[in-house]
Amino acid sequence: METAPGSADPAQAQNGHQEDEGGFKLKFCTVCASNQNRSMEGHLRLSLAHFPVISFGTGSLVRLPGPTITQPNIYKFNETSYDSIYKELESKDRRLYTANGLLNMIGRNRDVKTGPERWQDWQIGMPRVKNVTDRGFEGSQGGVPDIVITCEERCWDAVIDDLLSRGSPLNRPVHVINIDIKDNHEEASVGGRGMVDLANSLNTAAVEEREKMGAGAFDSGSVAARSSFDERVPDVLAEWQERWPNLPATWTLAWF
Repeated sequence: METAPGSADPAQAQNGHQEDEGGFKLKFCTVCASNQNRSMEGHLRLSLAHFPVISFGTGSLVRLPGPTITQPNIYKFNETSYDSIYKELESKDRRLYTANGLLNMIGRNRDVKTGPERWQDWQIGMPRVKNVTDRGFEGSQGGVPDIVITCEERCWDAVIDDLLSRGSPLNRPVHVINIDIKDNHEEASVGGRGMVDLANSLNTAAVEEREKMGAGAFDSGSVAARSSFDERVPDVLAEWQERWPNLPATWTLAWF
């Protein structure tokens, strides 16, 4: 990822906060390569907008910039906490990692959840009982999101390929939307705002279709109960794309 001085300030992310109007909320999942920058900005902003949200990375390892391009800092998914990454980088070179924005970014991350998680290791539908302190936990603890938002094409490909390999054991539809976001702190901030705008639009459509279908049926997530909402998603995304022309998006309907 690219880095820049003084960015990824948690106070800046607070600008995405909106009042909780209550009622039905779609469940979201954000995905980037290392579960550090773009997916975590989206995770934070969606949680501040009161959406249930979880986040993952699709890479084999967590990779962060090091002192040179050939010396990245590498960590394992699911085993390393953001706090331990922060402390290690701080001890290595506090001035360098403050100047390039990494310590600000990871400081934000450790206020969002415990550590980076890998999409391919995630057991879909497994209750996330150990994640009670995560932002966006309320409503996401069942481990089955309605919308997955990836942040670049290779992550979208990895998610789709993984879902196909799992064989749809839950037979439950999930919308997978890719928003191309450059991997730097400034673009991640823009992308996070775009995600919240998209989430609000999708949720409005979902609430309308839920009222028509009935809460019990819609909340079951079955194909029949969600079909009217599923059909509206491409139009909602097209309208959103007009508002965010610099965030090119791709969509598909997949299955858990």
